[in-house]
Amino acid sequence: MKRRIIAALLATTMAVALTVGCDIKDIGKVVSEKTEKKEDTSAKITIGFSQVGVESDWRLANTDSMKTTFSEENGYKLIVKNAGQKQENQVAAIREFIEEKVDYIVLAPVTEDGWDVVLKEAKDAGIPVIVVDRMVDVSDDSLYTAWIGSDFEMESEKVCAWLKAYADAKGMKEINIAHIQGTEGASAQIGRTDGLETAAKEYGWNIVATQTGEFTKNKGRDAMEAMLKAKSNINVVYCENDNEAAGAIEAIEAAGKTVGPDGDILVLSFDATNDGLKNVLSGKIACDAECNPLHGPRVEDVIKKLEKKEKVDQILYVEEEMFAYDDTVTSVKIGEQEYKVTPVTERVIDERAY
Repeated sequence: MKRRIIAALLATTMAVALTVGCDIKDIGKVVSEKTEKKEDTSAKITIGFSQVGVESDWRLANTDSMKTTFSEENGYKLIVKNAGQKQENQVAAIREFIEEKVDYIVLAPVTEDGWDVVLKEAKDAGIPVIVVDRMVDVSDDSLYTAWIGSDFEMESEKVCAWLKAYADAKGMKEINIAHIQGTEGASAQIGRTDGLETAAKEYGWNIVATQTGEFTKNKGRDAMEAMLKAKSNINVVYCENDNEAAGAIEAIEAAGKTVGPDGDILVLSFDATNDGLKNVLSGKIACDAECNPLHGPRVEDVIKKLEKKEKVDQILYVEEEMFAYDDTVTSVKIGEQEYKVTPVTERVIDERAY
């Protein structure tokens, strides 16, 4: 009976092969290829990435770094969801990632607060969460596996130390600062604001006006326009990123004032993007502290260790540089640590990857 059944199956297989115009070897090849494709797909590590938005050049470079690192060619499936700078969109995205059973969640949070509930959901689902750039303020640090980013307050301390040294060297007797903040509640805004306010108290500087620019060029320009109308004694503008600085420069020049070491107003900034450094080269930005957005390889390093069941550090700071228009100040000292200040040249700009 068994032999009859086998013979019948073979006959059916041959008939199918003849009907579709291929032989048994071809059928075997098709089955094999389908099996291989299925195995390839299942072998890929799936990552859900919730990004703040596209508000700045820094943010675009950060997203590109993730896409380049976590490509299909490198063995990953990356799902990117843009939050449009709204936390509720990020919460929804994380819940979608949990439902899709991704292997890892990467979160670049809009603000620090408000993450306990949804990150607990990810933890309960057994999905590690890696936070990048801005920090999360949660009641239980085990809700995230690792954080990768910059020491924003240290960035501020370095820029403020540069301003103090520069003002002393140039004989600037009075420092009247217009402060353009980033998105309220973001780690970069908190750190860079705290650093400036601490330095202002220590050195006797005057912060004569403060407005938010939300890390965008247009709102940076609007903030600067309003502050120039309200205050006539501004001689320093402290912008919390390069896009705000670009907008502030436009507003200053539109008001008939000049920027730069030999101008009416000194502009300070953060990020050191390619465009930001071009403004440093021209003297429009006097000092720019790097905030490196290329987190993709760093996140991958964490994931590779986790895949091997290795321990990872929960807090991972990125090493960063400082840049200035000229060599008036060649280094600054914070505590016992000395930081080099690099004068910007065309070559320095060409070497920037973002």
